[in-house]
Amino acid sequence: MNTIDYIITHSGGAHKDDFLACSLLLHYWPVAIHRRNPTDDELENPRVCVVDIGHRHEPEKMNFDHHQFSNTHPPTCALSLVLQHHDLYQDAKKFCDWLEPAEFFDCLGGRETARRLGAPSRVVNQLASPIDIALLKRFGQSKRLEPAAPIWQVMKIVGDELVEYVTSLRARLAYIKTHAELWPVTGDGRDFRVLFMPRTDPLPSEPSAGLERFIQSLDDHANVIGMIYPDRRGSGYGLSRYNDDQRLDFTRLLSCADVHFAHKRGFVAKTTAQDPQRLKELMQGATL
Repeated sequence: MNTIDYIITHSGGAHKDDFLACSLLLHYWPVAIHRRNPTDDELENPRVCVVDIGHRHEPEKMNFDHHQFSNTHPPTCALSLVLQHHDLYQDAKKFCDWLEPAEFFDCLGGRETARRLGAPSRVVNQLASPIDIALLKRFGQSKRLEPAAPIWQVMKIVGDELVEYVTSLRARLAYIKTHAELWPVTGDGRDFRVLFMPRTDPLPSEPSAGLERFIQSLDDHANVIGMIYPDRRGSGYGLSRYNDDQRLDFTRLLSCADVHFAHKRGFVAKTTAQDPQRLKELMQGATL
């Protein structure tokens, strides 16, 4: 991998795409970020990464701008281009539900983004997070970010987490495919399925990670209504709905001696049970 001396992105108001694109780059090259216009020499220098400015997309020269694309070009932001450069884009599109709306928002604006998502335009503002607002504001106010800066540190964490998530999820899905089982349950006069993930050694830090993505990949995913997975805080298992399927209500298990927690809204429960047959009985007992 080539060496990068520093990163340049535009000054002024910051957006999610340039923030995330720079964060991703920091995972590979933990260097300073300059927020200003690039010089011609910097655009020609492959040791300087220019992001979301410069009107040039030249990965071989580490230039990642999208503003020169025509209005008929598929919505593509600076983050899209950086992900493509690191061969992460296809997996990110598949595994990161937020990526496509981020591309829409940066290229098309809030109203068109809402339209494409089939939601009222006010939803875009209703889902705005104060975390996003604060970080983007502080990033936008910066002229140069060195590794000692708190915002730089946060960006590095975000970039590391993004790369780790995208690169590890495919392996996690293969692991689930090897170990998981689909169990039948009956409810509402129909036969359904629940996904069972047994306890393995070593136990993943998040035993439920990737389960919903795995179910989505199944041809029969519409008939899966729940999940059973190792409880990371105990020796038993967690029980939960898949896709918030209302045909499971775990409050029905509150009287069971081996169920020590069931959320009042019925979407999740915890049990000390370990025997597969007992787990099947509990899941069947929660089925409406």
